[in-house]
Amino acid sequence: ASVWISEGMDGIANVFDVRENPDLSKYKYVIVGGSIRSGVTPKELQDYIAKPKETLSGKIKGLFAVCGNMKQPITTQQYTTLIDNHLAKITGVNKVPSKVFLGRITWGLMEPKVREQMQSFPNMDEYDNLKRSECMEFGKEVLKSIK
Repeated sequence: ASVWISEGMDGIANVFDVRENPDLSKYKYVIVGGSIRSGVTPKELQDYIAKPKETLSGKIKGLFAVCGNMKQPITTQQYTTLIDNHLAKITGVNKVPSKVFLGRITWGLMEPKVREQMQSFPNMDEYDNLKRSECMEFGKEVLKSIK
């Protein structure tokens, strides 16, 4: 999703994985988001955001979440739960462009314990509902909001 969001911003946004502990101090703007499991982003993202709050203060210009949502369409409930009650709270930011994307399950990309847990659910198959065009549109929206 992040790469496609950057494409929507004409490729001007660098994409980082918080597990690499990127130094964001030299960047003017930041978009925060990631995958959702059990209603929250990964602990690594939450810990990363909590650590350099002063570095991110005033820089966050967009929030996004990617969730499978049991293959159901995204509703205002997911925005409330994932953006308003989670990402906005952990970042201290609201009133920025925000988007909840339908996600995907790709067994090969999951940590072994998570894959095992997910595969234990009945009728849980790999699927991909993440759409490049939606991610790019969100990138365009964020870019327009900062110009």
